[in-house]
Amino acid sequence: MDPRSEVLLRQAQLFQGPVLLAGLPADDLLGQLPDAHGWCWHAGDQHTLDARFSGRSAFGVAAPDTVFEAAVLFLPKSRDLANYLLNALASRLGGKQLFLVGEKRGGIEGAAKQLHAFGKPRKLDSARHCQLWQVQVDTPPAAVSLESLAQRYKLDLHEQPLSVVTLPGVFSHGRLDRGTALLLEALSGLPKGHILDFGCGAGVLGAAIKQRYPQNSVTMLDVDAFAVASSRLTLAANGLEAEVINGDGIDAAPLYLDAILSNPPFHTGVHTDYSASETMLRKASEHLKKGGELRLVANSFLRYQPLIEKHVGICAVLAEGQGFKVYRAKRG
Repeated sequence: MDPRSEVLLRQAQLFQGPVLLAGLPADDLLGQLPDAHGWCWHAGDQHTLDARFSGRSAFGVAAPDTVFEAAVLFLPKSRDLANYLLNALASRLGGKQLFLVGEKRGGIEGAAKQLHAFGKPRKLDSARHCQLWQVQVDTPPAAVSLESLAQRYKLDLHEQPLSVVTLPGVFSHGRLDRGTALLLEALSGLPKGHILDFGCGAGVLGAAIKQRYPQNSVTMLDVDAFAVASSRLTLAANGLEAEVINGDGIDAAPLYLDAILSNPPFHTGVHTDYSASETMLRKASEHLKKGGELRLVANSFLRYQPLIEKHVGICAVLAEGQGFKVYRAKRG
């Protein structure tokens, strides 16, 4: 059981009615709170929850259109995303209870100060290195649209500008990260055919590939619903078309790809987690055609080259700089 869920269950009497659990972990919490429903934006967690508690968890970037008498927000890593989620929940909870739960190392004490905008918050519990806060929403805010919170910036790529649209909570919100910048400089000579942008985030790589190689078919994949929404906005801002899908890791990717490109993810909440990236490297060849190419950027300290050579093929370093390396390998 996730420690945040354990803290909630210490106060289980507060959550016996129709409660919305926003950003809940994929554990047994719904089983312990039979009248509660979930709202999830992580495709892997949603798959697990739906398999165990069918129909009791909604997926997407908008709060489900159901009636709830109280809501619990599991604090996300991103402060910008937390602001959006608190607004989305509080706007529907006038006179009702809003709870906030999170890990101390995740900044729960600072985040709890945001509850003052709605009423007088109080700390209900502190255990398992987590805290649980409660506020009665005496001053419900007007709901803010997600797209109004988007940040936009432009990239000059091969004398053709690319507009990037990022939503709260998406990797490198409002700016281009150094790893992706290095990979964008190493896109020459990509194979023709079907290209996958794995862990697409705001869609920078996928959109850049489609813009530079319009004859290619591009699929963009991410586990996060906010990332998928951002990628679709980025494509629309540039008049481009590509397939954009939510899925939990490389198993959700199409088969018979001509190339996989990635600045792979390495965080789950506030924790560092390389499992999705390493699984992708181990299974990439299952999704590539014979002779298909894997091209990715990663921190230089990560020992990805031996893993790539073991599971894909001979690996070369195409570029290096500012603590990153771009690797290329072809499936044998």
